[in-house]
Amino acid sequence: MTKFWLNNFAIDDFIVSALKEDMYYGDITTDAICANLDNPQFEIYLTTRADGILCGRSVFERVFSILSDNALKVEFYLNDGDEMQKGQKVAKITGDARFILTGERLALNFVQKMSGIATYTRKFQDLISKYNVSIVDTRKNTPNFRLFEKYAVKVGGRAVHRFNLSDCVMLKDNHIALYGNSITKAVQEVRKTLSHAHKIEVECDTKEQVLEALENNVDIIMLDNMTCEQMKECCQIINKRAIVEASGCVNFDNVEQIAQTGVDIISTSAIVMKAPTLDLAFDYN
Repeated sequence: MTKFWLNNFAIDDFIVSALKEDMYYGDITTDAICANLDNPQFEIYLTTRADGILCGRSVFERVFSILSDNALKVEFYLNDGDEMQKGQKVAKITGDARFILTGERLALNFVQKMSGIATYTRKFQDLISKYNVSIVDTRKNTPNFRLFEKYAVKVGGRAVHRFNLSDCVMLKDNHIALYGNSITKAVQEVRKTLSHAHKIEVECDTKEQVLEALENNVDIIMLDNMTCEQMKECCQIINKRAIVEASGCVNFDNVEQIAQTGVDIISTSAIVMKAPTLDLAFDYN
């Protein structure tokens, strides 16, 4: 799938930072409760209390690997992207109780949030599964958590939008306003310094802007906050001469109707920002 995104060198800094935030001066509860125990061992299970899609397995494992210096054993029964049923055992964690108790909450925070996003994204994608359309995220992400959120969107769906500002030119209304609302002038300006490897996307609110974007041979046209009738008309005008992205006010009630207009991509911040955390927990039997 997309496991290469979560290589240790990419995620360790985030995990270590989170561990410092949580226990920089130690875990006084666990330190105290285990002080007089000789090599306290635990065998516990990660279980799900709701149906959903698993996401964040490698991050969960890495929390305990870093914390215990590989002293704990984490055995998963499922892979990222697999469906989980309420009450199902997802993984078994065995080893020193001190590391398990200290790392429990942080490991859960990662896997619950990522599984929630993957589950929510899957629900959107399933609604448009019979159309050749992908649901993707936006840059409305949690600061410093983007890598994990993007990965979760990919696990739950099949595509993501640009990762950061250097991936693709996206001329939005405020960029175009700098050039007197002229898409032509804005596109001409970015082409002066743009690499051949980067695409140009232009946000359009009207049919007239779509026509101007087409005249400038842009790669992607975003139809922003248009009605479905307007989007359908614009898709007919574009006629596969550019990738068409729909954006704005996307929800469960209208996503299929949007997919029927002929767009290629539907972008929405909802799959990240409105995704509920999936309920997973540690159980000792």
